[in-house]
Amino acid sequence: MLKYECIYDKLRQLIQTNGLHSGAKLPSIRNLSKQFLCSKSTVLTALKKLEDQHLIYAVPKSGYYVVDHQPPYIPAADDSIDFATSSPTWHAFPYKDFQHCINKAIDTYQEDLFRYGTPNGLPSLITEVKKLLETYQVFTKKDNIFITSGVQQALALLSLMPFPNNRKTILVEQPSYHLYMDFIKTYQLQAIGIQRTTNGIDLNQLEKIFRQDNIKFFYSMPRFHNPLGTSYNRKEKESILRLASKYDVYIIEDDYLADFEQNKKIDPLFTNDVHERVIYLKSFSKIMFPGLRIGLAILPNALKTSFQKYKNTIDIDSSMISQAALELYLKSGMFERYRTQVSEAYTRRAKVLIQSLELHFPMYKKPLETSMHSHIILPKQVDINSLIHHLADHNILIDTIRGNYLDGFYREKILKLNVSNTEEYKIEAGIKAIAAALNNNKNHFF
Repeated sequence: MLKYECIYDKLRQLIQTNGLHSGAKLPSIRNLSKQFLCSKSTVLTALKKLEDQHLIYAVPKSGYYVVDHQPPYIPAADDSIDFATSSPTWHAFPYKDFQHCINKAIDTYQEDLFRYGTPNGLPSLITEVKKLLETYQVFTKKDNIFITSGVQQALALLSLMPFPNNRKTILVEQPSYHLYMDFIKTYQLQAIGIQRTTNGIDLNQLEKIFRQDNIKFFYSMPRFHNPLGTSYNRKEKESILRLASKYDVYIIEDDYLADFEQNKKIDPLFTNDVHERVIYLKSFSKIMFPGLRIGLAILPNALKTSFQKYKNTIDIDSSMISQAALELYLKSGMFERYRTQVSEAYTRRAKVLIQSLELHFPMYKKPLETSMHSHIILPKQVDINSLIHHLADHNILIDTIRGNYLDGFYREKILKLNVSNTEEYKIEAGIKAIAAALNNNKNHFF
């Protein structure tokens, strides 16, 4: 072993065993060279390696200090089967690759981090994002792309800002994304629902609502709906676009799971929008991690100025460090490699879920699409609250559908299932246990 590696190993062990605690100052270069009987340049090589691994940092004319001595967190084994959590399995993410991008971003964009960002977002990120969007068959100009602090910020801005059609009522699928339902309730926005079932929506009812109810925009998840897991077919999407154009209604297309589409012939609504009615939203929270807080909004020309004005009053620009790191992650090809890997993993889980539902719920109504979200329609006699508590006692976690609806809207008796945070080998056992619980009379009304 080379001398500098011996010095590196010794200091690293001291840091990680708390021999040198966080904030502690290391011995001087001179003292280290005497201690290890080597040259100062050898000591500097060892210190540089520790610095590159973010274990120490240098203070000019002062010395080197310990950054942190905490080992990476390793999640404890968990016996539960989680069908409730929709966040991704975070420890599977190659965080060291992204950490490298963050460090490189800080070095590359030093000056930019000390000034406010640009109205649309970091220009170099928008260039990379435009290329990424084209892989989803979303073709647009750079000026129409806005970087937001997650899709939730985009939804908030669009809900509050005025639209060219001068309308105020928001139409949402029911059930729908629970955090957006919470936003509508919190801000007491004018909103009405249209029922979405395993079979989709009633297009005649949609036209009636567009014609009569002063609709500003229709918020929809055409692909892998949350929480149902269903998708619109081509004819349904064509009809929605036609009706939006006919009745001057905008559509917010939340395509948050575009990365998990296995059929490359399936295009988003945006692809066939020739009348600039669709606002396309894309999240990175499922394919990467929610804490990144980066989302994309592709806006029609008529909405750009107002959106930019409202965004500037909220946060001027989304996190520059996150934007710069994501740009490097995309540009380097790391994202493409990781996207393929994680998409395949989630697809395997989704297939196990569908196979398990077909095996244990042959008589129940359910979608058969390969999605990390799914659901089953429960018989009227099932007491959902009792069922959820019963399953929790057996370490099977299920979330209620209540938060996915507007207040007062009819709620279909649905058991929603999510496998994004469930180990593949646990899925079939969990579904089997749910089937057994449903056959238990204790979970029925009498």
